[in-house]
Amino acid sequence: MIVWRAFFRLLGFFIGGVGLSLVIPLLYAVGTGDGGLYGLLVTTLLTGGLGAFLWWGIRREPHEISHREGLLLVTAVWVAAAGLGALPFLFSGAIPNYTDAFFETISGFTTTGATIVTDVEGIPRSLLLWRAMTQWLGGMGIIVLGIAVLPILGVGGMSLYRAEFSGARSEKLKPRVAETALALWRIYVFLSLAEYVALRVAGMNMFDAVCHTFTTMATGGFSTRAKSIEGFHSPAIEYIVTFFMFVAGINFIRHHQVLTERRLGRFWRDVEVRTYLVLLGVSILLVMAALLVSSEMAGEEAFRAASFQVVSIMTTTGFSSADFGQWVPFACFVLLSLMFIGGCTGSTAGGIKVSRLVLLTKVVSRQFKRVVERRGVFSLRMEGRAVSEATVDGLLNLVFLVFLMTFGACLVVTATGADLVTSFSAVVACMFNVGPGLGDVGPASHYAHFPALVKWTLSLCMLAGRLEFFTVLVLLTPAFWRK
Repeated sequence: MIVWRAFFRLLGFFIGGVGLSLVIPLLYAVGTGDGGLYGLLVTTLLTGGLGAFLWWGIRREPHEISHREGLLLVTAVWVAAAGLGALPFLFSGAIPNYTDAFFETISGFTTTGATIVTDVEGIPRSLLLWRAMTQWLGGMGIIVLGIAVLPILGVGGMSLYRAEFSGARSEKLKPRVAETALALWRIYVFLSLAEYVALRVAGMNMFDAVCHTFTTMATGGFSTRAKSIEGFHSPAIEYIVTFFMFVAGINFIRHHQVLTERRLGRFWRDVEVRTYLVLLGVSILLVMAALLVSSEMAGEEAFRAASFQVVSIMTTTGFSSADFGQWVPFACFVLLSLMFIGGCTGSTAGGIKVSRLVLLTKVVSRQFKRVVERRGVFSLRMEGRAVSEATVDGLLNLVFLVFLMTFGACLVVTATGADLVTSFSAVVACMFNVGPGLGDVGPASHYAHFPALVKWTLSLCMLAGRLEFFTVLVLLTPAFWRK
């Protein structure tokens, strides 16, 4: 049974956090006097007031969050953050209708990077800053940041932690989940500062460096330039962004362990990281070979373009250094395949995660052995630990759910008249939080041409993909609401 009083009180806490984060772009708008001032001011007051009303207006009562309440609260927080975070775009007139504003904001918070903006350089800079901040906040996770504060408030956060990472390996660094959340955010901030410094050294101005740091470490992909990273015409910037996209695609717990133990070998001992490196390396070679054979690029340029796009797509960042939709079909197919995989568990990347791919490979291998040796008993092991059958069942259910949701969403998109390549890649790019796809949603295009029904459908895909599917979709089942 859900205790609604406690639920809305905690929801108010997170809404207040969104209002507090709006102060940063608001101050920038005040200092520069750009067109985003009115929208940011009204939204900050509205969001802050609503959060304060729910938090202080509802009587506090001792209550430990149950698993069911955690699932509902996590989804509600993400929807509320996107719903309220869309208002600055709407009130300022930068995005004239709420459907588009919500789509842009949910794309930000889920670090998808799919955009409806046709002239990004015409949007007020303060709103571009907020747009980048939505991705940075969503990258490590609004809930994870909140968990670090919740113990101070006398509320346990383990149920929320498990709800936000329902399908992945939700490891803990510390005995207390709040300490783990703080440690993850420290690493996140440290790497963000490192990228900012590197981009400034490479010649990027302060504003662009801040925005691209936010969207790179979050593997989000929003840019301040219409041509994304290609618009800077700088190989140095491309290499820097490639490196930090690669770093952001690795489990942040591994980063913490490497920094504390000062042993780079800690990465290689992790089977997921090894597989991640192998997949990236092979994919870069394949795409580079395709570019060389097709004579589209040569030498270092082909290596740089292949490296950038492979890392960008596999980490589900979605930056572009070239219009890869125009590359040879083989290269496009490699990139489309990488959209499904994504980065490592515990990273800011989307996709099904490399660890699940490794486990799925082991499950298939075991089945082959069972066919050959019908009486044999074969156990599954990951990192030297036995994998439970419940975990295997969860993985297989996830694969089926992804297939079912992809099929259903594609039906909706194609029903509006979109071609198959555009429809399929749009659904995959949104569901796995990549952003740009192929066809009419390629890196040189946008999602503005879709009707409202498609945009709301893709918004659901983005949210479901970011929260590991089960957390969101379980709310649509009658069993969840039974007492």
